Amino acid sequence: MNERPHVVIVDDDREIRGLLAQYLEKHDFRTTTVADGREMRRILERSHVDLLVLDLMLPGEDGLSLCRELRSRSQLPIIMLTARGEDVDRIVGLELGGRDADPFDRSIDVRVSRLRQILGDDARAPQIIKTVYGEGYVIGVSVVTE
Repeated sequence: MNERPHVVIVDDDREIRGLLAQYLEKHDFRTTTVADGREMRRILERSHVDLLVLDLMLPGEDGLSLCRELRSRSQLPIIMLTARGEDVDRIVGLELGGRDADPFDRSIDVRVSRLRQILGDDARAPQIIKTVYGEGYVIGVSVVTE
């Protein structure tokens, strides 16, 4: 039995899927990459998945629709990946996600803190999961070109 956390990356861009998978595997995650919702469902039916990284701008069924569908039957953690920057997109994504929460609930902060510990990311100077004041968190993936 494989004990590494299993992350499924759903993105139609092959290069982004590859870069994310390479980065996560380097940090001891097991990854599966898929290009669309159909493939995502197939993986979710056949495998235990610990985290889903979901692009919002997929062809056909978009990431928001897939997130809504997953939330209706699962509490699988989802990180939404998007090039969209509009506030309305962020709000819709947050409303579709992870529960009803009280505004002073710090459970997300605690989970991010634990994830930083697992990844070895220094909370005082994070390089992997960065805090965006007043907004939330972003994953800071650096790309090195040769």
